[in-house]
Amino acid sequence: MRINLTKKEIINSIYMQLGFSKKISEIIFEDFLHILLNEIIIYKKVKIAKFGTFILRYKRSRIGRNPKTLEKKIINERNVILFKASKDLKTFINTDE
Repeated sequence: MRINLTKKEIINSIYMQLGFSKKISEIIFEDFLHILLNEIIIYKKVKIAKFGTFILRYKRSRIGRNPKTLEKKIINERNVILFKASKDLKTFINTDE
């Protein structure tokens, strides 16, 4: 059972499928991630058609509790990225092949 897909594997897949050099494939992948993250920061929401939507959401600070020790601790405010899969992606995942 596969758990992680590494950056190196993605770059190698671009290299094998598109025929670019590994360096160019790495630049393509890095640029894609850079564009995606910058758009999320600027617009707070990025939709990739037939894949899904990334949403930047602000979470206020709150009091949390360690379930083992029951120690209370303040969880700092932060931004989190949410992902909502598109209808097409959900259909693709659930088709029997």
